[in-house]
Amino acid sequence: MIHHDTQAALDRLMRFLSIEGVTGEEKAIAEDVAKALQEAGVPAEAIAYDDANTRIPVPTQTGNLIVKIPGRGALGNAEPIMFMTHLDTVPLCAGAKPRITGDKIVSGGDTALGGDNRTGCAVLVSLAAELAKQNLDHPPLVLVFCVREESGLWGARHINLEMLGPVSMGFNYDGSRPADVVTGAVGGDGWSVEIFGRASHAGVAPERGISASMVAAMALADAQANGWFGKVVKGDKAGTSNVGTIAGKDGRGAGDATNVVTDYCYVEGESRSHDMAFVDAITDAFEAAFVKAGKALVSSEGKTARVVFSRQRKYHSFSLDRDSAVVRRGIKGVEAIGLTPNPRLVNGGLDANYLSLHGIPTVTFGAGQNEAHTVDEWVDIPAFQNACRLAIALATAR
Repeated sequence: MIHHDTQAALDRLMRFLSIEGVTGEEKAIAEDVAKALQEAGVPAEAIAYDDANTRIPVPTQTGNLIVKIPGRGALGNAEPIMFMTHLDTVPLCAGAKPRITGDKIVSGGDTALGGDNRTGCAVLVSLAAELAKQNLDHPPLVLVFCVREESGLWGARHINLEMLGPVSMGFNYDGSRPADVVTGAVGGDGWSVEIFGRASHAGVAPERGISASMVAAMALADAQANGWFGKVVKGDKAGTSNVGTIAGKDGRGAGDATNVVTDYCYVEGESRSHDMAFVDAITDAFEAAFVKAGKALVSSEGKTARVVFSRQRKYHSFSLDRDSAVVRRGIKGVEAIGLTPNPRLVNGGLDANYLSLHGIPTVTFGAGQNEAHTVDEWVDIPAFQNACRLAIALATAR
């Protein structure tokens, strides 16, 4: 019978939810997680930070927290297994005041809660505590608490693999239902375009101007009309796209006044699919639409806009074989705690995308998060407790 101290696990979760640590500013929560691990019996020398923050191209307070727990008993010499989660929350969680209402944890204010992903942090610390407290046999374990997941999977992308060491498989906690065995996720591009038009007096000589905002509108209308916006289906290929930002210089709105033709516009969006070639196709379609629109709008002097399109591969898709060792272990773990496994793919990026790209096949499970990234976010306490039991089952399976 797999069991754990449910009150201690809940207390850890409430403790972590109360600590601010939005993406890029994870120092305080990382330090408290490290402290909680030591309180659970993990030696200080087993806890360290990697140098991922020195390679992440945006300011990041600390590297990934990596914890090494030696194997014990009959499983002590088995291949190491990784458990991972992320430390950061979205900015909407700043100032969260968690409170328990029945079987739920909710935010007491006008912020999101931070269950994404403080639930995962509490699961991993509770796993370490229960293995020590119950003196359970387990293989060598590596616990990883990543930074900057919410702003681009940066911690997982730049994790120090030498410090991580050899691991045979990984289990990631990030989601709602523990019974969901997430075996794959989409890949995605982030793209942006700068449109350089020409200003002119909109009331006196609008024909001399080149409206950057109109070029953007024409391009986006063209992409939508040709089926490249939103849910994208082309034959047997499927994906999604979105336009997230339309702005001007220095974060201001595009344009300066209604009587001036807009001379600059910045547009930012994304493309996603489980097929990386189709990710490229979606992004290509947006680039073609902007280039076409830039040439189509011609001033009275025969001039056109200059369009600069950029793309960045945000994460690669992956899909694990249902018969692979990590998926089989995940399914057996869910069954061991009395739930029905639900193997599935998801349409969001995960730290598991990068770990799988790094050569570590990683399955993701939920830990009770619901309505993440909104002020209505809540944590399902029974699901969180099942996630803790599942971690023990995964770590101790023979």
